[in-house]
Amino acid sequence: MQAEELVGVWRAVILGEGKSWVAFEHGTCVILMAPEDDLAAQAVGILREYGPVAAGTPAADFGTIELDDAPGWVVYGHHDDVLTYVAPGEVEDPDELRVGLLGRSKRDLDGRELTVVHVEDRRPPV
Repeated sequence: MQAEELVGVWRAVILGEGKSWVAFEHGTCVILMAPEDDLAAQAVGILREYGPVAAGTPAADFGTIELDDAPGWVVYGHHDDVLTYVAPGEVEDPDELRVGLLGRSKRDLDGRELTVVHVEDRRPPV
């Protein structure tokens, strides 16, 4: 999925006009509920800690949400503000397990590679 498409999905999905967020290369988004000066660095720090998957730990747990405002699913894990988008075409015969496993693996990649593709700064002007 191209970065522009991913940004469009996250803009449709993230509710709340004042929420800043950062999107990563494989579809993971970190919502910054208490934004700091450098949004990208803040998101990288969060994803570095909460992105990589370790079997048998909370980092391996996941849940899925089928989206209403965009096609596809959001996969969440052990940090409430780290979400990963899975598009319908990415999963053959989608069910909760397949979607969740793919989303978790995408989060793992993003948590290891840490490649920012977009920063959405929605902080009010100072």
